[in-house]
Amino acid sequence: MNMKNATLALGAALVLAVAGCSSDSDSDSGTTEATGTAAAGSTDTGSAPTSCPTASAKDGAEPQWTLKGATGEMEMVAATENEAPKITVQSPFSVDQTVVETLVEGDGPVVAETASVTVCYVGVNGRNGEEFDSAYQSGTPVDFPLNGVIPGFSKAIAGQKVGSKVGVAMTSADGYAQGQPSAGIEPGDTLIFEIGILAAS
Repeated sequence: MNMKNATLALGAALVLAVAGCSSDSDSDSGTTEATGTAAAGSTDTGSAPTSCPTASAKDGAEPQWTLKGATGEMEMVAATENEAPKITVQSPFSVDQTVVETLVEGDGPVVAETASVTVCYVGVNGRNGEEFDSAYQSGTPVDFPLNGVIPGFSKAIAGQKVGSKVGVAMTSADGYAQGQPSAGIEPGDTLIFEIGILAAS
């Protein structure tokens, strides 16, 4: 229980830990750098939300995305204005190639590959179906440049419109090829994220 709370407290630190270099196993300096990330400031889209919804998704909510993997299956319900997303996994779930799905298309500008973004997100490990990282848990969005995150995260966001809710099921190579022990991620684990793109600059 305490371990789960500790890993969820990592917030953006985990996604930023490898700074786009999936061959590194652990990067304490990356984690330290990411911990101080704030959601306000560099991105400005006028009426962009300033928090992530924290209420649980309603039981029986219709999934926007169902994906059969090389093994297992997963369903994803996108976040709403008031509810966090829900990811249900028949584990072990794995994919042979990274798959990106637009769950809800936004009406903002297209996010460039070199953009800095403000997002809400949740990450689930396909191997065991456990949540390992979430901005929805704290309700606080995170800022980061797309060239400073794991490859699967930037693949999911670049080319999407601001305001979109996006799902991604990423291979280990696009996530943490060598694992990330602090979050219980082992080499070879498929990672699943739901990402709400609040702003980009």
